[in-house]
Amino acid sequence: MSRPSSYRVAVQVCCEAFQRPLAALAAVVVLLGAAWSLASSWLGFSSFPGPWEAIRELPAIVLDPSALWAILQSLARMFAGYAWALVCAVPLGLAMARSRLIYDIFYPLVTLAYPMPKAALMPILMLWFGLGSFSKILVIALGVSLPLLYHSYQGAHRVEEKLVWAARAMGMGPVARLFKVVLPAALPEILIGCRVGIVMALIIMVSSEMIARQEGVGNLLFTSMDMAQYATVYTVILVLAVLGFVLDWLFEIIRRLLTHWSDSATASDKALE
Repeated sequence: MSRPSSYRVAVQVCCEAFQRPLAALAAVVVLLGAAWSLASSWLGFSSFPGPWEAIRELPAIVLDPSALWAILQSLARMFAGYAWALVCAVPLGLAMARSRLIYDIFYPLVTLAYPMPKAALMPILMLWFGLGSFSKILVIALGVSLPLLYHSYQGAHRVEEKLVWAARAMGMGPVARLFKVVLPAALPEILIGCRVGIVMALIIMVSSEMIARQEGVGNLLFTSMDMAQYATVYTVILVLAVLGFVLDWLFEIIRRLLTHWSDSATASDKALE
């Protein structure tokens, strides 16, 4: 008895996702480690330890409950802000592509917000909402919303009109057409924006915690620097780099699983390769 085709697709996608990223990661680790060692030995700065010193600090970070709690707090804020952006930006991007009125209302706001550094909003949000998690989650959501909004708009804008006409002829209302016809057809493009957004969420999360230094990875990073624990500083940076790689890699697996049927997704996969 043959296995279901969906199972074969999942196995194939996972195998492909394991091969290329691991080879690329190994090459990057070797090159970066060699360059780092040479630079550290050549410059001789006490604030610039070698890679092995940073790696030796890794068990102390991983096994330290306070450091692990800081990382978990940061990830919780990051995913909360990312979820807010998904809920708000994706429907708005779809609606802007299908409604001229909604486009005319929101496009000037998007144009104004796009070039603005999102971390620059952090002092204002701190004044309004304090130094707690809410202001950090909000700035993450604002930063991630723009790529999600753009790709959702582009994906919905490219949906074939005959699909929308057919749904309208079947009696679907505007909201039903948006979520049952436009959203599935635009999904490959939306997931590209989601992949960009998850890495951006990590960057903005660290930046916001560096500004509002109370807790989290950003606070851990700056506290280590203030205490001249330079090896710990570079170890935290390594942890953040690994987190970014793992999150991007896992999301790429999810994206390929959800859009293996799409020609545009296949084309983007080939372009990435």
